[in-house]
Amino acid sequence: MCCSTIKKLLNYKFLNMTNQRITPEWIDSLKPNEVFVFGSNLEGMHGGGAAFVAYRKFGAVMGQGVGMQGQSYAIPTMHGGVEVIKPYVNEFISFAQAHPELVFLVTPIGCGIAGFSVAEIAPLFAAATKVTNIHLPASFWEVLD
Repeated sequence: MCCSTIKKLLNYKFLNMTNQRITPEWIDSLKPNEVFVFGSNLEGMHGGGAAFVAYRKFGAVMGQGVGMQGQSYAIPTMHGGVEVIKPYVNEFISFAQAHPELVFLVTPIGCGIAGFSVAEIAPLFAAATKVTNIHLPASFWEVLD
C-alpha cells in the first residue's frame, strides 16, 4: 500500500472511533426513529440512485422533491449549482434541529447522478456538524474536519 492509501485508512478509522455520527455506506433498513436523507430533483421523480432507494424502501413520494416524506427527507440537487442547493440544506438542518427525536442519515447527496464532488457539497453541511442527530457520510467528515 502506498502512503496516501494508508493515511486515508487511518483517517477513516480515526473518524469511526471519534465520531459516531457517520452514515453507513449502504442503508437497506432503518430503525423507527431514523430518516434516510437523499438527493432528489425538484419534480420528485425518484428514478435512480438514493432517490430510488428512498422511494422503494423508505416512503419517498413520487412528485415530492423536497422535505420529509415517509421515513425519508429529500434535498433537491439536480436544478443548478451548489448556491441553489444551499438553501435546501439549510432548511434540512433547521428541520433536524426541530426534531431531536429523529436521527437523520445523510447520504452523499449530489455526489452521484447530480455530478458534484464531495469537496463541493460537504461544505454546505458545515452547520450540521454541530447538530447531534445528523449523521454525515465519512467522505463529508473528511472535508469538514
